Amino acid sequence: MTPEAAESLRRSAAHVVVDDVTSPILSDGDAHHLFRVLRVAEGDVVSVTDGRGAWRLCRAVDGSLEATTPVTVEPPRSMPVTIGLAIPKLDRPEWIVQKLTELGVDRIVWLHAERSVVRWDDQRAAKHLARLERVAVEAVQQSRRVTVPVIDAPKAALSFLPGASVAEPGGRPDDGCHPVVAIGPEGGWTERELAAAADRISLGPTVLRVETAALVAAARRTCHPA
Repeated sequence: MTPEAAESLRRSAAHVVVDDVTSPILSDGDAHHLFRVLRVAEGDVVSVTDGRGAWRLCRAVDGSLEATTPVTVEPPRSMPVTIGLAIPKLDRPEWIVQKLTELGVDRIVWLHAERSVVRWDDQRAAKHLARLERVAVEAVQQSRRVTVPVIDAPKAALSFLPGASVAEPGGRPDDGCHPVVAIGPEGGWTERELAAAADRISLGPTVLRVETAALVAAARRTCHPA
């Protein structure tokens, strides 16, 4: 994205994910949030995106949006950033999704590691994923992103690790170049999982929580050019 495009998104009064940017139509919930909660006024500039890279600027007119610029489509990263992580306890997955979305991560993969304490069966996974996708959309709107990250259902860590660098104390210093990182559970990776990984990287000299490690790994990758 050009600096000029990024600035126009930042300066918009609000940013909304819609189904189709060629003819942006607000849902009742989005209209309420824009005009009642955010107090968007007549004539204010609002940016819209389909969450897949297409976006444009609109103007608030009579409780709806009127397009004012052509549709712009941002190309995907040449090396999409993926963070895989063992599912943490309580409501921490929501916080993680929110922050990884704000940082610009492209894919979030939940992992069932051999020492995982939290595991989601299919029914729980469907419920959690629906909520996490809403959290991601809200974070996209707050951060002025034009892509919603993909959030994958839980999978066995051993099936993910061959293409990932695992965060592990004693690994090589992390240079942020490998775009796929796996964060283990609180009990750590097993020897079998470590052997399956493509690489081992260290995120620092201290022991980090799952969510802290995920953010450190993400920040080191999303700051690189796409």
